[in-house]
Amino acid sequence: MEEAKAYIETGILELYVLGHLNAQEQREVEGMAAKYPAIKEEITAIEIAMEQYAIKHAIEPSEGLDKQIFQKIGILANEVPVPEKTTSTTNHEAKIVQLSADHAASTIRTLKYSLVACVGLLIVSVAALYATHDKLNLANQQIIAMNVDKEKFASTVSFMKNENKDLQEIAAISADPTWTSVKLAGTKISPQANMMVYWHKKGMHVMVDNTKMALPQNDDAHQYQLWAIVNGKPVDLGVFDAKSGPGKLLLTMKEVGNAQAFAVTLEKRGGSPSPTMEKMIAMGGVSI
Repeated sequence: MEEAKAYIETGILELYVLGHLNAQEQREVEGMAAKYPAIKEEITAIEIAMEQYAIKHAIEPSEGLDKQIFQKIGILANEVPVPEKTTSTTNHEAKIVQLSADHAASTIRTLKYSLVACVGLLIVSVAALYATHDKLNLANQQIIAMNVDKEKFASTVSFMKNENKDLQEIAAISADPTWTSVKLAGTKISPQANMMVYWHKKGMHVMVDNTKMALPQNDDAHQYQLWAIVNGKPVDLGVFDAKSGPGKLLLTMKEVGNAQAFAVTLEKRGGSPSPTMEKMIAMGGVSI
């Protein structure tokens, strides 16, 4: 029953009655009507409604319209001439066939009703198409909304997978003795600042733990820059942001094979070739 109701609400039955469906669609409607009595009853109701609409809105032809029409086509309203004689096996004489005014008016009236019926059907057709168009627009909007939700869900799942991967890697690094954990503490500029750096001396890998980072949030014009102190000289290890909100948990920095300490400064976006010492935020020594 629900299927029949949904099918009726699509507006296809109006198009069927108006004859606007192709052969395959007509067969589909007829098959559904044979299957569901409610659909067959709806088709009958639509046909009756259209017929009543045409009759209700019928316009009586103006007086003398029939004569004007016949004059336009060259025929008088009271008679139609035919040849005087015809040759046949019975040799009957030709006759003048009288065409009564009432009969002509009736014919015109019938044509007028037919025209009004056509207009009525056209109005119903346009209304049905407009309703179908609205339903299609609504369906398209729902599909777009579903796609947006699907993309958001996929993005969330992807982020959670990456986050889980980073957490597993952090746990593996912490348990691996070949990795050295270097804790950087805040300087006089920012005493509360601190962060964790993981350094693999043999592999020269340097990673920053974003889950253990407590640095003041930088603006769009600046970035933090990590430095390795190698034999008393600073070596650039790359830049990173310390912004609130979701982000990557484990940051991969540039490689270094030897270091006595690590430090972080606040530099202009993109980094600096040498550290700005008065903007050193945190620093920590390597204990091996």
